[in-house]
Amino acid sequence: MSKTTDQTYHMLIVEDDPDILMGLKEYFELEEYEVETAEDGEEALQKMQDMDKCDVVLLDVMLPKKDGFEVLRESQEMGFSAPILMITARGEQESKLKGFGLGADDYITKPFNVEELAARVKAILQRTMPPSEAPMDVYEIGDVEINFTTHEAYRDEEEVEFTALEFDILRYLIQHKGRTVTRKQLLRDVWGIDENIVTRTIDRHMASVRKKIEPDPSAPTYIETVYGIGYRFDDE
Repeated sequence: MSKTTDQTYHMLIVEDDPDILMGLKEYFELEEYEVETAEDGEEALQKMQDMDKCDVVLLDVMLPKKDGFEVLRESQEMGFSAPILMITARGEQESKLKGFGLGADDYITKPFNVEELAARVKAILQRTMPPSEAPMDVYEIGDVEINFTTHEAYRDEEEVEFTALEFDILRYLIQHKGRTVTRKQLLRDVWGIDENIVTRTIDRHMASVRKKIEPDPSAPTYIETVYGIGYRFDDE
């Protein structure tokens, strides 16, 4: 695989097998990724806090000190927003479901083909581009058509009124489609509040957005509450 963009992606690889770790590091560096590594769960969490920029994480499940599931859970709690691809020697369905339930973006089981892994990483990066790199114009959610450029929304030609903040919340959820977004991420990236505070304001705004897009706001179809963490948008 060769890179199709001039952008340099920053990757964190978390793997306790030194041969696999070095092999992956060398491969992705040849693909012009900037690569950081960690060999246990505690080091991984520290790197997630310390890295100036991280676009994607390759996270092994079986790790010393803290396993991959613990790392995934704690990274979500601290507001780490880069997509995470889980790597494991275990292929059981319940392990995959656990990873996805905790917010993993993809999953690959050892032994794997590195070209397939690279393709999955590329797909994740394309899916999770920031707004400046993946502009959005018109988006349809059920019978509601939303134009994020003109800040207009219609249901069957009848206008649905959103506040500017509600447009921003919905745009952010759509751009992280299928991923759990924490309340801290929403505060930081939508409200612009980079503080460790607790607020129910987000929940009130989310309830208002649901009233405007959900067929039944009391049983949401599109915006799922992930209890104790945040929200997940999915319209498929």
